[in-house]
Amino acid sequence: MSSPFDRKQDGLYYANLVRTKQASPKELIMESFKQIDQQNPRLNAVISTRKEKALQEAQSRNFDHLPFGGVPILLKGLGQDLKGEPATSGARLLKDVKAKQTAHFVTDLEKAGFIPIGHTNVPEFGFTNITNPTLYGPARNPWADNRTPGGSSGGAAAAVASNMTSIAGASDGGGSIRIPASFTGLVGLKPTRGRTAVGPGSGRGWQGASITFALTKTIRDTAALLDAVQVVQPQAAFQTPLFEKGYQSILAQPLNRPLKIAMNLTAPSLHPIDKEAEKAVRKAASWFEANGHQVTEAKPDIDTLRLMESYYAMNAGETAAFFEGLEHSFGRSFSLTDMELMTWTLLQAGKKLPAATYARAIAEWDHAAEIYHNFHQQYDLLLEPATADVAPEVTRTYWSETLTQQMEQTQSYTSGEAQQIIWDMFTQSWDITPFTQHANLTGQPAISLPTHLTQAGLPLGIQLTAPKGQEHLLLQIGQLMEQDGQFI
Repeated sequence: MSSPFDRKQDGLYYANLVRTKQASPKELIMESFKQIDQQNPRLNAVISTRKEKALQEAQSRNFDHLPFGGVPILLKGLGQDLKGEPATSGARLLKDVKAKQTAHFVTDLEKAGFIPIGHTNVPEFGFTNITNPTLYGPARNPWADNRTPGGSSGGAAAAVASNMTSIAGASDGGGSIRIPASFTGLVGLKPTRGRTAVGPGSGRGWQGASITFALTKTIRDTAALLDAVQVVQPQAAFQTPLFEKGYQSILAQPLNRPLKIAMNLTAPSLHPIDKEAEKAVRKAASWFEANGHQVTEAKPDIDTLRLMESYYAMNAGETAAFFEGLEHSFGRSFSLTDMELMTWTLLQAGKKLPAATYARAIAEWDHAAEIYHNFHQQYDLLLEPATADVAPEVTRTYWSETLTQQMEQTQSYTSGEAQQIIWDMFTQSWDITPFTQHANLTGQPAISLPTHLTQAGLPLGIQLTAPKGQEHLLLQIGQLMEQDGQFI
């Protein structure tokens, strides 16, 4: 199967067309909407648009000297609010909500020259690695529309991989950039915790696990975008020093030494990885070795099952806190009929979660971060599959009838029993994507690179994880691989 998109037609390509007067921002917007009109009925990637407003901005804004001047962009339908536009988070409860203010990250995108043209499909509140909200229906993968593009930034991935826009806003709280990137053949960087803007109204996302960025077709777009949006926010909970050299400039510089790379093919979950995922990693390892780097099978000594238990505890606690505010805003209590079953389960478990359990969960993350720091004293990078298998079919089911009944009655169980229900709820989906969560909990940067096409013609990414603050190393390697024809 051939790629549904042309990697050369990235954001900087279109920005150059505007800069050199070969195309106008209006023409780029009209072309994006042509693609949306053609592709979205099949892919269900875009859930709202603002065509007339975008065209007005194309004529009224000054795009001179902006890195992405005049380039249309789709925003993620979760957390990337634009004042006056829908802010539903994929949730039935919020189906009529409009954003009262613009997210700082979206403001940074506009300052870089982007023109927002709409929002993309997401699972309800971004809780899962596939995109199938009841409110909008499932998003579909441009490579095979019977398969998911992943989640939670699935609509964004489907949009970029089908040429609706060259770049789309995304976010990553457990792999939500890297998973869709792996499933759709895109570049998916999760930056270091604190690298990009949060708020207004919040100083962290999921206790620092979640960070906002984008999905792109090329490393150079990823680098240019990171240059444009990296920030130090004094009011935020986490800050990372600016990379003063600039990510674009570092792409042209050679690595100053051979790297020591750890390769891990052991799935943290109890389900083995697919042979194609192993093949992807071993192919990348061979490339590293052919280019003078040392590859050793190794991985951090982490109790992943315990770490994932802490992650799910955080999910539950944050959901309960979020819904407490929602109920106050709505002036009523909610029932299962107000939300999807996964949301209900997390909410009921979160209401029962002891404060001590929540505190211990965050402490587990800090301990894991220390282990990773020590690990990286020996290894520059960790090489793993980005996902353990290709994108699952849209119709795949993840819960048995018995589990579904337990989820419906989560409020009737003890706290420990409710946490077990959450574990069971996520087990089958986690088996597909067990490698991404560590970087969220430790705060490290990690990237999915589109280096492998299966025999069935489906993309699979590899994941590279680096120490905090070293996105430049991930981008340098990605650039070398892309230039050497390693991208599909």
